[in-house]
Amino acid sequence: MLKRFGEEDAMGTVEVILIIVVLISLVIIFKTQITELVKSIFGTITSQSGVITG
Repeated sequence: MLKRFGEEDAMGTVEVILIIVVLISLVIIFKTQITELVKSIFGTITSQSGVITG
């Protein structure tokens, strides 16, 4: 019974590691698109911050 709980914990760890690897791979593949999107968002925030502060 105790051995089974250890196996389930190990399986959860493997799943978390696989999810992290997939996320890192996606970031590497879409790095330029993500960078452009973030720059665009911050540009919009910066340009519209004058409207909020007056």
